[in-house]
Parts: sequence; structure tokens; C-alpha cells
Amino acid sequence: MKKINFSTLRNFIIGVLLFVLGTVIGARYVTSGLPFGLQLPFLEQSQVVNSMVNLTGDPQPPAEKNVDFDVFWEVWSLLERDYLEPEKLETKKMVNGAVSGMMASIGDPYTMYLPPKDNKRSGENLAGKFYGVGIELGYIERTLAVISPLDGTPAEEAGLQAGDLILHVKDEKKGIDEDTTEWSLVEAVNKIRGEKGVEVTFTIYREGVEGTFDVAVKRGEIVVESVKLEFIEDQGKQAAHLKVSKFGDRTKQEWDGVVDEILAKREQIAGIVLDLRNNPGGYFDRSIELASDFIEKDVVVSQKGKYDKTDYRSQGEARLEDIPTVVLVNKGSASASEIVAGALRDDLGIKLIGKKTFGKGTVQDRRQVSNGGGVHITIGRWLLPNGGWIHDEGIPVDIEVEANAETEEDEVLLRGIEEL
Repeated sequence: MKKINFSTLRNFIIGVLLFVLGTVIGARYVTSGLPFGLQLPFLEQSQVVNSMVNLTGDPQPPAEKNVDFDVFWEVWSLLERDYLEPEKLETKKMVNGAVSGMMASIGDPYTMYLPPKDNKRSGENLAGKFYGVGIELGYIERTLAVISPLDGTPAEEAGLQAGDLILHVKDEKKGIDEDTTEWSLVEAVNKIRGEKGVEVTFTIYREGVEGTFDVAVKRGEIVVESVKLEFIEDQGKQAAHLKVSKFGDRTKQEWDGVVDEILAKREQIAGIVLDLRNNPGGYFDRSIELASDFIEKDVVVSQKGKYDKTDYRSQGEARLEDIPTVVLVNKGSASASEIVAGALRDDLGIKLIGKKTFGKGTVQDRRQVSNGGGVHITIGRWLLPNGGWIHDEGIPVDIEVEANAETEEDEVLLRGIEEL
């Protein structure tokens, strides 16, 4: 057997020791800095770059470094090995369910995961065309509720109202006969939507009405214009009734068109009644764009995030700034519509008429993920220009007016025109 040269062995041992020493020094630098005050500029630069990456929003490992996923894979393996009906184990469904459960465990009903099909449907909502009954859903004290029935939809025609609590849903064709107690928002949308012409029955609790009652609604095609304009005369006054029903994809384009019509009749009208009743919100940016047509140079809304606070100021020409305006709101006015109403009240002293708003004071970021699904993540609180946070509280009105469902008159709108 050939003998190992002593010199070769010595060099090998020295090399190993240097490697080990380098590893120890590197590890110590990462945790507590180099010994003896040594500086390695290229390592410092690397640390700065890593810190900057952490601030870009790219996914990072969990803060709790000892997260153990063994239980997840253990349960997965047990299902694959022992479950009685293996054909029911759909991998994609199981993954979607796991991610949905992770999001739901936070306890924030507005932070959610949407599987690809639901994510596509969510996009259709903001585009303004879908099949269903025509209600925007949310939660009141963790109970599924009607935030607002959309104008001209089966839900409105059937008499559903903002603030109605949906306790039970029955749909014979879809095989649904369930309480809504444990439903997520996504599950509620999926179960309430369905085939055109098919009836779905809601068990409703309404404040001021004794007991519960059922409302049957036949589904239809929902195509919603988000902005409507009508010139109305009352007691010798002509007013521009400007109704905004949501803040979606087409809202800015539709808004610009009706603003041109209002400006063309500027000399003939006493003012604008901006109607945000039953407007459940939508895109954050749209609320700033619309408020900017009234507010020239001021804060529209502030967003207080995880690390900092950002003021969003008005942008544009404030084309409607000099026209007298009042704003109509009710319990169905939520999120982006509350931003507009609050900004016009705080910055310009414009009166709010009707009923107190819904009270949704958080901002969600809508992001696409690699499988075609999407996540809505609460990224901040939005604050009124005066600094107030209205979450779960709503914005109180200056003039409270109750709409009378037994008359054909719109008492709230008429009071708005009177205030002009």
C-alpha cells in the first residue's frame, strides 16, 4: 500500500481547519459581528442588500423559525394511506383548503384566500357583470349580512335591505339547506350564486322586525352601471342626482362622462346630490380619484400600515369644487364610499344625510398567486382626514332621515335637494 506523504497530510489538515474557522467566523459575524473589530465591507454590503429585499414585499420565511410542518405531512400521509374513499382525495382541493384554513385562522373575515375559480369570479364582480341575486355580502358582529342590495337586481326587487342578517340559505337545485354560521365570505358567495332563473331562499333577521322571515329570490344576470346621473326638479330647484353604486373597473370612465354632463348644465342646477347609499366600496384608488373632483389640495384619506402611515392627497382639477353638494349615505355605504363621504365632510364641511354608514375601516390588497388563485390581505387601517378610524362604528350623519318603504317618495333624496 502506498504511504501518504506527510507534507500532503499536513496541508490537508490545515485546509480543513481553515475551512472550519472560516465557517465559525462567518456564523459569528451574522449573529454578533466579527471578533477583534474586524470589518469586511463586502459582507456589510450583502447585509444591506438583504435588508432592502426584506422591505420590498417579497415573501420571507416565517418570523417563528421553529415552525414544524411534520404534522401537516403526517396527516396528509394518513389520509392517503387509510382514507376509505381515496377517489375523494383531490390534491388541488386539499391544498386550496389548507391555504384557506391558514388565512381563516387569523380571524379577519376580510383577509382570505380565493381558489382560481373564485378569484376569477371576484374579478367579474369588479368588472360589473355576473349571475346571482345582486347583493354585496359582509359581516355584522360576525354574522353574514347584506351590506347592500344592488340597484335594479332581483335582491332589491324581492325587498332585501342593507343590514339584513342572513341566517339560513336554501337552494333545492344545488342541494343547499344550511345555516350560515360557519360560512366564510367566499363560501357564501359560491353558495348564493348560481344558475340564472333558479330560486334561492334566505332566512332573514331584520332589526326592528320581530322574529325571522324568509325571502325567496330568483337569480338573474347582474349587469351594474356603477355611476348614474339624473336631473331632478323639486320645489323649483333642479339638482344633479349623482348615484355611485360601487368603485370598480369602469367607474372612473363612467364618472368622467357624467361630470361633463353636470358641467354643461352648471348654470341651471342648484347643486349636486352625491348618492353613496348601498355602495359597498371597491377599489381604494377610485375613491381618491372621485373625491379629487371636489377637493383641490388636501388629504383625502390616510393609510396606517404595519410600519408607517401614508397620506393620500387629492389629485386632478377639482372640477366640481364650486358646486354646492350634499352626500347621501346609509348602513349600506361601506369602505371606499365611506372614504369619499368622510373626506368631503372633513375637508369641505359637506353635510351627510340619511343614516350612519356601515363601518369598514381596513384596506385589503388583492394579489394574484402562482396557481391562478388570489389573496386579499388586510394591509392597513384607513383614517379620515381628521384622524378618525370608523371601523365597526361607521360615520354618523349630520341630518338623519329615515326612508319610508311604504311610500313611492325617496325622502332622503328630497331632503338632500332641500338642503341645496
